[in-house]
Amino acid sequence: MPLSFAIPDLHGRHDLLVAAIAAVTAHAGAAPLTLITLGDYVDKGPDSRQVIEALMALQVAPPPGWDVVCLRGNHDALMRDALRRPETRDAWLAKGGEMALASYDPPGGDGRIPEAHIRWLESLQLMHVDRHRIFVHAGVEAGRPLERHAEQTLLWKRYPDREVGGHGERHVVHGHDRRRDGPKLFGGRTNLDTMAWATGRLVVGVFDEDRPGGPVDLIEVKGPPFPP
Repeated sequence: MPLSFAIPDLHGRHDLLVAAIAAVTAHAGAAPLTLITLGDYVDKGPDSRQVIEALMALQVAPPPGWDVVCLRGNHDALMRDALRRPETRDAWLAKGGEMALASYDPPGGDGRIPEAHIRWLESLQLMHVDRHRIFVHAGVEAGRPLERHAEQTLLWKRYPDREVGGHGERHVVHGHDRRRDGPKLFGGRTNLDTMAWATGRLVVGVFDEDRPGGPVDLIEVKGPPFPP
């Protein structure tokens, strides 16, 4: 059965990304797969630069049979905007951008953010849609056609706690809404965000591309909390 794996908000936790990729590889073996990262690669945690570099490399040279899809999160958009429009810089810094900047200025570094990294942030997709699911950073509006969704909704939406629906017959897979006791599984949507950058606990959702609904498996990887 073809599988999709979804990695939620990393926020500078390169160690958890490395562990997640290893766990996906072990789970899938030699089978082809789709890997979807749900955005928020930067800010808050210690290694934003390393996360971006690792994902860029994974897209350029994925393992055989892997299709790698990187989605945009609201923090990725904040960083993109701040680097292109300096008047938005304060909004980014207020959301944890200082940690991202620090990752570009290690001892002996010059602190400059490569243009290739900015272009990568600009290139990120807003959603990934397959036969049974919609993968998105924050969420979608149930009654609105997907092509009519604003970026603001896809990157910033917060579902009410009791909202269990997806989008028509498709299940929605998202992050953004941090829950230390997550993931949260509902009839029509799955929230994978476990605040991994702080808790050190990242949960990867595994989805059967031939079967509708939520995950068929969950893979948990662990690292130290941040700050230690």
